[in-house]
Amino acid sequence: MKSLKQGILLCLLVVLFVPFAGCGSGEKESRYHIEFINKEKTKLVPVAYEPFMTDTAGMVEEFLTVLSRESENVDYIKPMPGGVEIVSYSLDGVMLTLHFNGEYSKMTAAEEVLCRAAIVRTITQIEGVDCVSFYIGDVPLADSSGEIVGIMNQESFIENPGEQINSLQNATLTLYFANESGDGLVKEVRQDVYYSSNISLEKLVMEQLLEGPKSENAYAAIPAGTRLVTASVVDGVCFVSLDQNFKNQNYKVSEGTVIYSIVNSLTELPTISKVQISVNGDTNGVYRDTYKLVTMYERNIDCISDLEETVQEKQTEGT
Repeated sequence: MKSLKQGILLCLLVVLFVPFAGCGSGEKESRYHIEFINKEKTKLVPVAYEPFMTDTAGMVEEFLTVLSRESENVDYIKPMPGGVEIVSYSLDGVMLTLHFNGEYSKMTAAEEVLCRAAIVRTITQIEGVDCVSFYIGDVPLADSSGEIVGIMNQESFIENPGEQINSLQNATLTLYFANESGDGLVKEVRQDVYYSSNISLEKLVMEQLLEGPKSENAYAAIPAGTRLVTASVVDGVCFVSLDQNFKNQNYKVSEGTVIYSIVNSLTELPTISKVQISVNGDTNGVYRDTYKLVTMYERNIDCISDLEETVQEKQTEGT
């Protein structure tokens, strides 16, 4: 964790030596911008910016500092309103985790979405930062409906909210569940699975896995009661966060079967090549005795049962 108090000196340097690019017609156009909010608080406004720092850690510190200060243009508002502060942050691989103080939760729903979008879209311009997660204290950020927001990237925010909301799509999914002895996987193909366009395919796969198999020769591999916190894909890696119930032990199912039920099912999607599993966003420790949570797992066909039967979901007739 790193405190933003260390950025006070940097902030002064930025104010003195790095004015916003674009103020003069002869200035070189910057490849970066800072997202501010218009004074009506209805949309984001990108403002060209030339950073002082050049390394990833330094740019993260600098951009977060700039996002927390008032704009030089009176028509723009800083993304984080008065009282909202980033208490600490950490960069783990390509994911930046931000911990805010309790004032964050006092924003209106509209203010919060704009604040979140401005921060994520600004920070993910930095090379080496592909995604961002928000916490209030040590609690993952939830949206206005109580759902965990999870990992965000540039594609997490659309320009025209409301477009194609709740339209239905369908997909064919290939899922892997435990076999009868719990030491291997069997494949179940589900055709014409209808889902809302607002739900990502990786989340759909996880929800279907958590519901359990439809066929008689397959059994749920993931411990009962486990809930999905979030699922997000960045550069071919699917980051899956499950709640504490994932740690519940069911020794009838081997640990490898549990892990690869998730990994093999998700890597059936063409956009996913690796999977990292966490518990409430925490990748420390191991699952049971062997499987490190920090590891990015690739597809493993060796654990698929030799007696595997490809089972197509039976379409109900007359129901």
